[in-house]
Amino acid sequence: MQHDSFDALLPAEMARKAENLGVAKATKAPLSAFILAISAGAFIGIAFVFYTVVTTGNESIGWGLNRLIGGIAFSLGLMLVVVNGGELFTSTVLTVVAKASRKISWAQLGRNWALVYVGNFVGALGLVLIMQTAKHYTLGHGQVGLSYMTIAQHKLHHGFAQAVALGVMCNVMVCLGVWMTFSARTVTDKLLAVVLPVAMFVAAGFEHCVANMFQIPMAILTANAADAAFWAETGRTPAEFIDLTWSNFLMHNLLPVTIGNIIGGGLLVGLLYWFIYLRPLNTPHDEATTDCTGQEV
Repeated sequence: MQHDSFDALLPAEMARKAENLGVAKATKAPLSAFILAISAGAFIGIAFVFYTVVTTGNESIGWGLNRLIGGIAFSLGLMLVVVNGGELFTSTVLTVVAKASRKISWAQLGRNWALVYVGNFVGALGLVLIMQTAKHYTLGHGQVGLSYMTIAQHKLHHGFAQAVALGVMCNVMVCLGVWMTFSARTVTDKLLAVVLPVAMFVAAGFEHCVANMFQIPMAILTANAADAAFWAETGRTPAEFIDLTWSNFLMHNLLPVTIGNIIGGGLLVGLLYWFIYLRPLNTPHDEATTDCTGQEV
């Protein structure tokens, strides 16, 4: 069937696009990929700054509504990534589609994942240093700083399996949002596709490893850098945040959340759609192109 150039791509075409994009990502020049990964880490950090600011001091509007507002604000991060071409680890795991189709090697996939992961961490930590230099945590009479720290504290006290599961659900939503952008013909399509999946995972309290690369280090440095005036103004003490440590961050959050993000995005989204649309044993009926209602066209 002939499609107008402005028609959205259909599901089978989206899967083929994901496969081609996976090849492009895995074979991209390493320096370019690394710089794009740094930018993506910073973009997600910027989104967490936005989330923190708009949700601080909003207790009167209700817990759920406040989280919805924060989730919509946080969608800025994925918007910046998908429009500006950043390399984000949580969506990079979709390169498993290209690997499943034998278009890239395990070595190419592994190098790409490692490069993007490290680049995201560098970008997130770079933004942390900028925000610490700006003393952003003092905003709102220190209430923004308290938000950074209390959010991080909550993240550090998940059980290991719980953190993995929260990471799984987060990246199911992120990668479904990114997958929907594969149908897009315009920037507007892409922006609309990512908002609600991101808002949902944030509102539901799911865990995103790259967001945590910014948020928890921001909290750790705030707890250690804040002066006596900050603590006096907030009425809190450093002893209340003694659990904000690098070892707790790495072992009790970043590791299990990363594992969960890989499972959620790579297995439950990427390989699922590969199996449906791209597996070699597909019959002609399986490969029939369908519209958004599931009808063959």
